[in-house]
Amino acid sequence: MQYSIGVEYALHCLVYLIDVPDDSPIGIKELSFFQGISETYLSKIFSKLSKNGIVSSVPGVKGGYKLAKSPGEISFWDVIEAVEGSKPIFQCKNIKDSGYLYRENCCSALSSCTINLVMLSAEEKMRDFLRSKTLSWLNEELDRVLPKQIREDTRKYFSKSNI
Repeated sequence: MQYSIGVEYALHCLVYLIDVPDDSPIGIKELSFFQGISETYLSKIFSKLSKNGIVSSVPGVKGGYKLAKSPGEISFWDVIEAVEGSKPIFQCKNIKDSGYLYRENCCSALSSCTINLVMLSAEEKMRDFLRSKTLSWLNEELDRVLPKQIREDTRKYFSKSNI
């Protein structure tokens, strides 16, 4: 299983939106420049985030994006699901139904696939963990592990970019 780099870019960019006042949204141009990626690519990510109610867009010359909910209400899983979609990681194809035991009538067609049940259970545990990690948690964690000057410089960059 592998999530696209879009998830990582989304999470990083969303953290930058936390400290921005509601009347000062951040534009894709500033976010993409800061991340070193194309505006087009980041616009596609933010379109998905907007569609899923994670960010809201503000039109106009001083427009951009802001969080649509409080950072404590936006989980890692919300972001992953917005960027990647809601398709399950494991796609059971019921290959047991065409296996030897089924062909020889040794297995009941109504039995559940144990492999599928285990994979779905593991996926649910992962989703629960990712739901427990929010943007608020990430922001606090970054404050804890990153040098204070880096966090201050980042906040200053985005507060000046909209003036």
